Amino acid sequence: MLKIHKQDFHRLHDYLWEIPTTFHPAMNVPVWVFADEDLLDDALDDLSIPQAVNVAQLPGLVGQVIVMPDVHQGYGMPIGGVMAARVPGGIISPGAIGYDINCGVRVLASEIPLEAAHPYLSDLASALYRNCPSGVGEKGSVPLSDAELDQVCRQGAQWALAHGYAQPDDLMRTEEFGCLAGADPSCASHRAKERGKGQLGTLGAGNHFLEVDQVAQVFDPQAAAIMGLHEGCLAVQIHCGSRGFGHQICTDYVQSFQFAVARYGISLPDRELVCAPIDSEEGQSYLKAMKAAANYAFANRQVLAWHARRSFQDVFGPEGSELRQVYDIAHNMGKLETHTIAGAPLQVCVHRKGATRAFGPGFAGLPAEYQALGQPVLVPGSMGTESWVLLGTAESDRLSFGSSCHGAGRVMSRARAKREVRGDRLRADLEHEGIAVRAGSLPGLAEEAPQAYKNVSRVVEVVNRAGIARKVARLCPVAVIKG
Repeated sequence: MLKIHKQDFHRLHDYLWEIPTTFHPAMNVPVWVFADEDLLDDALDDLSIPQAVNVAQLPGLVGQVIVMPDVHQGYGMPIGGVMAARVPGGIISPGAIGYDINCGVRVLASEIPLEAAHPYLSDLASALYRNCPSGVGEKGSVPLSDAELDQVCRQGAQWALAHGYAQPDDLMRTEEFGCLAGADPSCASHRAKERGKGQLGTLGAGNHFLEVDQVAQVFDPQAAAIMGLHEGCLAVQIHCGSRGFGHQICTDYVQSFQFAVARYGISLPDRELVCAPIDSEEGQSYLKAMKAAANYAFANRQVLAWHARRSFQDVFGPEGSELRQVYDIAHNMGKLETHTIAGAPLQVCVHRKGATRAFGPGFAGLPAEYQALGQPVLVPGSMGTESWVLLGTAESDRLSFGSSCHGAGRVMSRARAKREVRGDRLRADLEHEGIAVRAGSLPGLAEEAPQAYKNVSRVVEVVNRAGIARKVARLCPVAVIKG
């Protein structure tokens, strides 16, 4: 793997650094890194920047490879990376989208003040843990037949609405309105479908969670009011994806694309970046399967939102069911979009892996009430720390293919976190801070310890000062549900 040092960067401004194409003869586009001095040092501690340089060598890329301040090493492409390939003439890469296709975040807002809810937080945490299955391989409450799974894959959150798990406003406040057109479940393997049939409406394990937060601070009162965020009141975050269904799809296509690379004569700097021409039979098959997994994930978060509303109603009565969706965004996705490249509009496939779409005001894919604001950008922190609600900007369209950060970003491996942190002590520490914790696995809890992650507020400060997203509200946890 390449060795990269701080002196190899050109500093474009205080929060943007460039590795030019002159750094390596095989680079087709430069690498842009959004970071302050310390976060850049963190990024250089693992292989995330060399991985980004490898990505820049893929054929058919345009613009630049983008690295977000929450970046860390991933499979092939770093988590916190963005690349755009021309359509047609470019490639699509499963490893540059990620194994958990359409892993994403949904935020729901209430008008229930924390002060009034505080005596019931333990009951609420227990209700959420009981109603929202979590953990490795956990089965959901909505088992699907083969035909029903195909419907979920084609319809996404629209399927959930038709089956009573959604309110119409939920879909309006979901990226792509909760459904990617062109999904084809026949492009997913039998094994993938078997894994997906029993997991709809589940959180899973790892860094997935359901969290109850207090809206602790509002930075833009007008935007927050439109979004339904009220200072001092409760909100809910749901972070999960396409479960075993999406993971198996990625696994299958990473394997089959090994042959596509040879067939099309593609030279790779790293075999984890296997890819195929996006307009090839293989590329189109993966794109259709990826969309099927993305729609499954939209439906999954929608069913979990229904369970969250039911849990709030169990504890708070009818008022509890009035959780209004703020937004739902993906952060592992490949999307066909039009961006301005060298002064001209160009259709590209934007790969966002551990990065969120962050389009500015006027984007037609937003509900009417958000047109003047821009797209909400939801940035969860590490367990027990604050999270953020941001808005995308016009500058992000110019600088980062309309993209921003997705979270805090790991600085410690899961194995190291389990060695250094005891799950029982972590739970006790969180509860001492007033955070109710429900977790199925103490080692799993230790993996997600706050010290295993970067400071999310520092990450947010970078994207805010760089101009690719702006602050609306800060959330602080009062209850955490983990697998």
